[in-house]
Amino acid sequence: MMRRREFISLLGGAAAAWPFAARAQQGERMRRIGVLMPLAEDDPEGQSRLRAFVQGLQQLGWTDGRNLRIDIRWGAGDAERIRRYAAELAALAPDVVLSAASASTAAAIEATRTVPIVFVNVADPVGAGYVNSLARPGGNATGFILYEYSLGAKWLELLKELAPQMTRTAVIRDPTIPAGAGQFGALQSVAPSFGVELSPVNMLDAGEIERALAAFARSANGGVILTGSALALIHRHLIITLVARHKLPAVYYSRHFVTSGGLISYGPDSIDPHRRAAGYVDRILKGEKPADLPVQAPTKYELAINLKTARTLGLDVPATLLARADEVIE
Repeated sequence: MMRRREFISLLGGAAAAWPFAARAQQGERMRRIGVLMPLAEDDPEGQSRLRAFVQGLQQLGWTDGRNLRIDIRWGAGDAERIRRYAAELAALAPDVVLSAASASTAAAIEATRTVPIVFVNVADPVGAGYVNSLARPGGNATGFILYEYSLGAKWLELLKELAPQMTRTAVIRDPTIPAGAGQFGALQSVAPSFGVELSPVNMLDAGEIERALAAFARSANGGVILTGSALALIHRHLIITLVARHKLPAVYYSRHFVTSGGLISYGPDSIDPHRRAAGYVDRILKGEKPADLPVQAPTKYELAINLKTARTLGLDVPATLLARADEVIE
């Protein structure tokens, strides 16, 4: 049995601690964030992006399980699942939703026009109708764009530096998102200046990608551009394998394709926007409106080259191109 003195001491300690706990409870209510990721839960790239977001929140004083609850859904590249999860998250009435990539953002905005949404890695939020303008979003969404369509000219330039004989380029795209058609259109406008003819390759499923690339590779002097989307990430290993099999030089929009065996990439850091998104989420949780937070562009672009892949393709990488690279994989 507990002695009377011990009981009184325990009661006194609890009484002393109670006002502090009560003040913390009253002053800091639990906030709720929904996170809609387009990748599979076991995808290392998806986990890296989520980790950057959560770490960004922690640096701003938000910790899951203490003053924050984070509900995460993984779409695994399935459009129907992404739409279902978007509706599910909206029904939870979170304080804000983080949506990654175009498919997730479109689904989130369709699910709610009132819950604040912070998007990341979206190519053309104005053209897609997610915001009124980059400077003044105007609705319930704002965030961070993946890249501008003008980046396509740089991709063609890099391909021509590596393979000057190239006259044909397959553009692999997701036809279900506005950026798929938008990026292809932007590439079409500059392709003649490089003496290149473009062929669209849709990537709705693995079979379609395999058939289209096999048919494209039957003629000589071809190259490949992979444009950004969640499906590009879902099918990244297949695409890298296929272009290697058909010995096609290919340029990618992000460095993680090059670290996985791709030839060359030029584009923004895909992890950093998730870290930066934590800052916008923090500001919204503190009372600011998405309509008043301008959409932000990438702050840095990276050039990565895989020399091992270049040697396999029989390509000599110009010294001037190597000198410009941020990362060279031997």
